[in-house]
Amino acid sequence: MSDMPATPHGAQSRRGPFRPGDRVQLTDQKRRISTITLTEGGEFHTHKGVLFHDALIGAPEGSIVENTNEVRYQALRPLLKDFVLSMPRGATVVYPKDAAQIIQMGDIYPGARVVEAGVGSGALSMSLLRAVGDGGYLHSFERREEFAQIARGNVDTVFGGPHPAWDITIGDFQEKVLETEEPGSVDRVVLDMLSPWECVDAVSTVLAPGGVWVNYVATVTQMSRTVEAIRATGLYTEPESFETMVRGWHVEGLAVRPDHRMVAHTAFLITCRRLADGAVGIPGAKRVKEHTYSAEDLATWTRSDEPDAWNHEALGERGVSARKLRRAAKDAKSMTQRGSLPEGQEPADDVDANGDTAADASGQ
Repeated sequence: MSDMPATPHGAQSRRGPFRPGDRVQLTDQKRRISTITLTEGGEFHTHKGVLFHDALIGAPEGSIVENTNEVRYQALRPLLKDFVLSMPRGATVVYPKDAAQIIQMGDIYPGARVVEAGVGSGALSMSLLRAVGDGGYLHSFERREEFAQIARGNVDTVFGGPHPAWDITIGDFQEKVLETEEPGSVDRVVLDMLSPWECVDAVSTVLAPGGVWVNYVATVTQMSRTVEAIRATGLYTEPESFETMVRGWHVEGLAVRPDHRMVAHTAFLITCRRLADGAVGIPGAKRVKEHTYSAEDLATWTRSDEPDAWNHEALGERGVSARKLRRAAKDAKSMTQRGSLPEGQEPADDVDANGDTAADASGQ
């Protein structure tokens, strides 16, 4: 009988009874959510009483516990989607609905060699690392050191330490990837950046024949320009472009209706596959119809190639201050440290799902 495979990195902390250092998501009777890090002798304070951490340590996941005022809490470990939506961040995160599509439509499999650019706060990196597994390879490229620090802290928190399949490099993707990856050695490329069309040559060099290229862009103009740049190379299958919208439903007895709020547009995804060198791509069956438009229309749609023309402000996105980035990096590092505390050592504060301390939540 062959030896059992080693436990995948980070899996052990996802099962079994609650232990000191575990992050636990508490949901009260009004469906309000708070997240704490368990420590021996620790306490979770709100204006409605105190919950002792020792009541949870050693208890199975899914337990119901009460605080000193008999307020009941449902205790579960946060799912990855819960962590992503509440973790310290500097840049806008890739939402779980889009990360799921990237993993599926990009065919990210265990053992795959993947490169990504635009790490941001590490949300997509976590999903990619889970998909490629310990035996895979994920090389992430990020232009800003501040974002990389936040991403490292968040990824270390989720996996309980550095992931063995992950490398991160600071610098421009189109330059650094050619220095670090051999031509035709990469199985999948995932780009989350303002101007992915600038990376066509670099992606075409490192991506293996049959490999999948996934682009994540926010606006219609970015999507159009990226698709046309890919088509122009003749090196890829016809790009597919789409977006994903998720609408929840209220189900209570006979009151069954769509929720009033939904997660609608977050980004467009563009996927295509690398053809073999020397192969000539098959054009789409439909001919592009000619329309009358002015030179001003064309200039507005395509923008210029100047770097300043493609920035967050020009695309209607808010910039991130240096102060906020420093705070997010500090919070991410703090969460990692609290997730691996020695027994008996307490963290500075408990943090809820919105990133506030327990004292903040109680108005103290």
